[in-house]
Amino acid sequence: MVTRSKSEFDVWDWVVFALMLLISASIGIYYAIVGRKSKTTGDFLMGGRNMALIPVALSILVSFMSAILILGTPAEMYTKGTQYFMYIIGIMLAVVLAAQLFVPLLYPLKLTSSFEYLERRFDSKLAKLTGTIMMILQQVIYMGIASYAPSTALEAVTGFPTWATIITVGVVSTFYTFLGGMKAVVWTDAFQSMIMLAGLLAIVIQGAIAVGGIENVWRINDEWHRIEFFDFNVDPTQRHSFWSLIIGGMVGWTATYGCNQASVQRYCALPTIQKAKTAVLLNIIGVFVLVLITCLAGIVVFAFYAQKGCDPLTNNEVENPNQIIPLFVLETLGYPGLPGLFISCLFSGALSTMSSCLNALSAVTWEDILKPFWGDLSESKKTWITRLLVALYGGAGIGMSFVAMNLGGTVLQASLSFTGAASGPLLGIFLLGALFPWANYIVSMFEYGAVVGSICGLALPFWISIGAYSVVGQSDDLPYPTDNCTTDVNQTLNVMSTMSTTVTTTTTMAAITGIDKLYTISYLWYPSIGTATVVVVGLIVSFMTGPTSMDDVDPKYLIPLFDRIFCCLPASWRKKLRCNMEFQDPKDIRVEEKDVEMDVTADGETLHTISNNPYQDLENKDKNIGLLGYKSLGYTNDGFQDTNPPPYEQIVQNGEISEAKTQL
Repeated sequence: MVTRSKSEFDVWDWVVFALMLLISASIGIYYAIVGRKSKTTGDFLMGGRNMALIPVALSILVSFMSAILILGTPAEMYTKGTQYFMYIIGIMLAVVLAAQLFVPLLYPLKLTSSFEYLERRFDSKLAKLTGTIMMILQQVIYMGIASYAPSTALEAVTGFPTWATIITVGVVSTFYTFLGGMKAVVWTDAFQSMIMLAGLLAIVIQGAIAVGGIENVWRINDEWHRIEFFDFNVDPTQRHSFWSLIIGGMVGWTATYGCNQASVQRYCALPTIQKAKTAVLLNIIGVFVLVLITCLAGIVVFAFYAQKGCDPLTNNEVENPNQIIPLFVLETLGYPGLPGLFISCLFSGALSTMSSCLNALSAVTWEDILKPFWGDLSESKKTWITRLLVALYGGAGIGMSFVAMNLGGTVLQASLSFTGAASGPLLGIFLLGALFPWANYIVSMFEYGAVVGSICGLALPFWISIGAYSVVGQSDDLPYPTDNCTTDVNQTLNVMSTMSTTVTTTTTMAAITGIDKLYTISYLWYPSIGTATVVVVGLIVSFMTGPTSMDDVDPKYLIPLFDRIFCCLPASWRKKLRCNMEFQDPKDIRVEEKDVEMDVTADGETLHTISNNPYQDLENKDKNIGLLGYKSLGYTNDGFQDTNPPPYEQIVQNGEISEAKTQL
């Protein structure tokens, strides 16, 4: 290992880095002080369901595009070429599907935990708990990898120990999430997204200048046979292909943006369904910009070292591909504070992911596991329980980070392999309930159909992903420039070539015989495998035990797929495709088919006449009438049924509040 001087990370770099941590922590302190009078769990977990659109959109974006993106994507482009560019299309398609399918399904239900949907749809607490447990497993793994990602970078740049970095990320993110809840997490994410963008742009711009322009960057990568986009090979064992990047990526990210707790919790924290859809759709722009910049960073860095004539991996200047970007920063971003900006960029990504996961984990643990037992506690005690859950999961995330230190390969593949194995079954169980009205949950007295499918869908991709790491290992990289390397490159390459040949031969022989071939499936297909397994097994079990009658499923728990995806088809076709079920737009929800009018009265005087269409009455807000009396019919402020409507309601008219009794 070549020893590098750490003096290049000077005092200004530490100042920039410390400021980022201080501002992030201060946001948590601010919202803890501002929100001290609002001590409800709804405020802590959901921000009062009145969050601002842009910060929520940014929070959704950076919750899943963190230090893993900043380090892993350039490393992927550097070592494997440009084919990964196609992944952007898969993610953007997933954003569209999530906004069109899942937001209209879940937002009107006003959920805190996304898995409450499973309990309502399948009438099964076990189905809800199955989804909850899978989500907890996925998020803890994801937190560990995301927190570990910047540790290798900081160690390479400054010599700061990996363990200290992991603890710093865990403690700071837990601190401001513990204090400020959802509002602190969202606004900190918005701040950190700007830091991430600034750090990435600095790398791409300065790197392109050092190489001689983006034209030279492209030319050099082309000369080294790294420019490739369209590989239509349908072999599922090929690591990357057009199909795995777009279709496999789309399936995995649909789960992330559509039914992942962190996403659902954020878009359900917005005041209207239109803002919820917009917040998700804005991620098309965010994904394109962030992923494109990180992809460009990878080819820029390769062009830089190709011009120098020596690959730092081959020259033993770095231990793994995840350290190439930090090394490049030291060699090119020589201005005071810029290396500190890059490290802040990495930590911002890790902090945003960690805090979002903590917020989501505390929400589902409280709503799905603890609330049924402790729901009668005071709001103050409930809030403190959710805060203690944040601290508990913060410790679990730190522990998982140390486990992640032992994973080989790039952090990108490690993340997508294991989290993809868990996200597929989550998507599958939601699709099973939302797309197939005849899917049931009862198999026998002790078994549940949705649960059986979910367990099978989780076990299969996890088995494959673990086997891929323990049996097959990593695939070969493309050739690297070595002409000007200072170490004995020829001897190193000969040893690596011999080892590669041995491993490849062994793997090929093993792949031909038996189950080992299953382990060679591309990690990008893991979500699709999990999703398909849940749906197929769930439907088989449902039909074996007697499918649910379509009349027994409320349409509000179903997705009118063909209405949303194929809206241009004739109405008669769409009606047949949705099995003659009647779906209604959330804006047209009525309790009965026939309008019923009623008068809101106070002291014998009629204040306002309303119907059982709440949205019609919301349009009358310009008449100085605030909280309307339709709550007495069983509606909340958002126009949806309340199971326990109050007999009396406050009416606001001309600025005065009076208690009004409703009379039909």
